[in-house]
Amino acid sequence: MNKKVKICFAVIAVIFILSSAASFFVLRSREHRSGSRREVLILLDNKVIYRIDLDSEHDRTFRIDCGNGRNDVTIENGQIRISDADCPDQTCVKTGELRNLLPIVCLPHKLVIRFADEE
Repeated sequence: MNKKVKICFAVIAVIFILSSAASFFVLRSREHRSGSRREVLILLDNKVIYRIDLDSEHDRTFRIDCGNGRNDVTIENGQIRISDADCPDQTCVKTGELRNLLPIVCLPHKLVIRFADEE
């Protein structure tokens, strides 16, 4: 390898390392901001049907009728999840509890559970 190729590889490696570190820190800071906000939105067909504060909500399970099916939502110990659904793939149930960056989505029923935005 000649000197120009080595320099090019070194520059690419430095850019990759710096962008990976920046992505890590941005995602980590977003997690901390989201972690301090415990307000959850439940959207059906892109319309907010519930706004829940997980810090003050009591443990309970409730059903959301989606027109073409149903989802049972469970709140336990300050966590929210879809505990049962009649959709064919059960991806929303398998997702488990709501995490900071990943919403719970039931595509067949057009249902989304996500943390509220900062705004």
